[in-house]
Amino acid sequence: MLLYIHIPFCDSKCSYCSFNSYVDKFHLKEKYMQALLIQLDFELKRFEAKKQTIESVFIGGGTPSTVAPELYKPIFESIRPYLKNNIEITSEANPNSATKAWLQGMFDLGVNRISFGVQSFNKEKLKLLNRAHDATDAKKAILDAKEIGFKNISLDLIYATLGDTKELLNHDLKTAFSLPINHLSAYALTIEEGTPFESKPHMSKETLNLTNWLFKTVQNSGFKQYEISNFGSYQSTHNLGYWEYKDYIGLGSGAVGKLGLKRFYPTTIVEDYIINPVNIRVEELSLEDKKIEQIFLGLRSCVGVKYAILNNDEQKRADILVDEKKLTLKNDTLYNHEYLLADEITLFLSS
Repeated sequence: MLLYIHIPFCDSKCSYCSFNSYVDKFHLKEKYMQALLIQLDFELKRFEAKKQTIESVFIGGGTPSTVAPELYKPIFESIRPYLKNNIEITSEANPNSATKAWLQGMFDLGVNRISFGVQSFNKEKLKLLNRAHDATDAKKAILDAKEIGFKNISLDLIYATLGDTKELLNHDLKTAFSLPINHLSAYALTIEEGTPFESKPHMSKETLNLTNWLFKTVQNSGFKQYEISNFGSYQSTHNLGYWEYKDYIGLGSGAVGKLGLKRFYPTTIVEDYIINPVNIRVEELSLEDKKIEQIFLGLRSCVGVKYAILNNDEQKRADILVDEKKLTLKNDTLYNHEYLLADEITLFLSS
């Protein structure tokens, strides 16, 4: 199983962000981190965790780098017996708050992979997205992480933003690949309900030609695409775990967990979470829900879809796609090599 830890504190609220995050609740940090310990104990029992059963850890947000390493220490002490050997432990970080001292502190706790929310190296674009850092901050944070000893370093870039051109994105990519990273996530800007960009739908400008060019450019730089938004000479264990439909503990306000056919939703209200971190809504999934999710996830990644989970009608439709070379069947697993068509293929198979 996987472990995801959600940190809802942010030093700035990005214009596109729909995640459960806040810039005005920093005074709750210590109580929140204590509440995580209560939920952690509850979840380890619910998931019947035994020694060395946690396969990967991911600390996301929000902005994990707004919380001091010493506040994470009790969590790491609690999960240590459950961690597999040579486990991937990732933390997200923003360049402006990921100081060298913070990076060193997290490295000392056992974090061995850092994912920086860079989004762009272009000054105007960063301002448009309401990011709190600049290109210099991003470069310094990545170089600091490398100097400290992080072997696996990732950065996020956003594309399909109003004003994006091949020249701008090419500069972002060249700058990224000049830095000591082995993983890159590229996300198309999407307009989400409840965000500052909700009233500005024109801010998102995705075209298939630009997306195809971007993906090809990244892969020509030696970073293999292994999921619709992720590329690297290193593939994240945690990312792949979701696509493989593994169970995962979702720790924190606004996190999501999954165990078998049940999905768990802790409250998104930070104050309520602190009062009762085990007040968790449960959603029951059907076997059909599970199958559709497995198809959807498998076709958007290198994981693929097991042929045997499809019913007779779905297998017939899959055979058509194999004949048309839209899918590849290998070792009883269907693979999709055009991730941008994953949604359409899923609809065709399950129609």
